[in-house]
Amino acid sequence: MKLAYINPNATAHMTDGIVASACGALPEIEIFGLTNTDGPAAIQGKADGDAAVPGLLRLLPEARRRGADAIVIACFDDTGLDEARAKAGCPVLGIGQSSYVMAQLLGLRFSVITSLAVSIPVIEENVQRQGFAPFCTSIRACGLPVLTIDEAAPDTIERIAADIETVRLEEDAGCAILGCAGMAPMKPELSARTRLHLIDGVAASGHLAKAVVSGLGAAR
Repeated sequence: MKLAYINPNATAHMTDGIVASACGALPEIEIFGLTNTDGPAAIQGKADGDAAVPGLLRLLPEARRRGADAIVIACFDDTGLDEARAKAGCPVLGIGQSSYVMAQLLGLRFSVITSLAVSIPVIEENVQRQGFAPFCTSIRACGLPVLTIDEAAPDTIERIAADIETVRLEEDAGCAILGCAGMAPMKPELSARTRLHLIDGVAASGHLAKAVVSGLGAAR
């Protein structure tokens, strides 16, 4: 099985981190990444997401040419997910929706920890539209830009860990969802600093993509 992670933003370093995280979670799968060099450097809010969609869609044929059996949109906003599903010719998953599905499969109410406040409305709309609102206790912004998160400095990790601990202490949530693709590489360090179950959408989408592709094979 081959799995492509398409990063809708233009930051190749983030793509590398996403692919490394996915390979760590699914070492048995061949995984590669593609970066939307026509997109904004980071996706923070609806305007950035809208600007990224055309370049994202142009990468779909490249992913298929390289043999992808499934594609993951590696932005927590699920940027262009519906459009990509209509054009790709293979299963397409988003790391946001995959996180919510994984929490529901585990029977856990969840809080999302994202980057900036400007990202909250898009996530709220996705949670509502996809039917996960009854399971969501909150959507919190850690107040850090996406590219700052991607640097994974020690103070960034501590700040996100503090937000997770606030969720644990103040909310009826069984898990926290890491609501930014740039948080995926820091999951091991965050897990060591917190006492709440964490869901990383990069890993969740990979596991679900594997199940979807296996299911399609069995159905043929």
